[in-house]
Amino acid sequence: MSDVQLGMPELPAPDYPAEVRARLEADAREVIARYPDSRSALLPLLHLVQSEEGHVTRTGMRFCAEVLGLTTAEVTAVATFYTMYRRKPSGDYQVGVCTNTLCAVMGGDAIFEELQSHLGVGNGETTEDGKVTLEHIECNAACDYAPVVMVNWEFFDNQTVESAKGLVDDLRAGRTVEPTRGAPLCTYKETARILAGFPDARPGAVEAGGSAGPASLVGLRLAKGEAAPGRVVSPRSADAPQDEAPPTHPSSHDAPQRTSASDPHHPAGPVAEEGE
Repeated sequence: MSDVQLGMPELPAPDYPAEVRARLEADAREVIARYPDSRSALLPLLHLVQSEEGHVTRTGMRFCAEVLGLTTAEVTAVATFYTMYRRKPSGDYQVGVCTNTLCAVMGGDAIFEELQSHLGVGNGETTEDGKVTLEHIECNAACDYAPVVMVNWEFFDNQTVESAKGLVDDLRAGRTVEPTRGAPLCTYKETARILAGFPDARPGAVEAGGSAGPASLVGLRLAKGEAAPGRVVSPRSADAPQDEAPPTHPSSHDAPQRTSASDPHHPAGPVAEEGE
């Protein structure tokens, strides 16, 4: 029996309310003016509409198409290609656990599995209070600080299962959390507006902009002829005496760890054998 569902075609997306439309059009004109070809503004405009509703809706794609003179199909093709654009409602805080190779074996898989249980959600799902969306993500170029958790693209380095659980509990409770490095944390909608190209007006946010940490810069400093530091100490072992070995990693990464199988509903890699 066929699974095809017959019915009425989907109606056109509704427009934004007049006051919202006027505000977004003013922002869109500012963004478009930065580019010699207006269609080049599509990526930041998708961030702009995402900052309005927390994800890219059909209304948002209609808006982008209209102000850029594109078809909705052209806009949809871009919005569905990039994972940075959300296609369904999501939380105030996107909590991404790196499960790429190094972070995985250092404890990232254990963190991701525990957070699923602790929050009662699966990959890409949002807690009932609308605060946290959990996802496993690919490399964040912070392998020196594995395992890494990112919240709205800000770094939380050298995480453990317990520190990650405390982090999401603080986010849900509205308590202030400070990234390991980089700008102070803001909501996902605020992050989307910044990614659209609008200034971060929060006091001190620009000055605190993220950069590579000391462990990541050792090779660059050696290449410049600078003296190498005696030892790069991670935040977890910063208080360890210099003549003593640092404590063992609390993630027990020497033990075999499951990798993508920690999220059986979203396995990585091909599901068929080669040649099928």
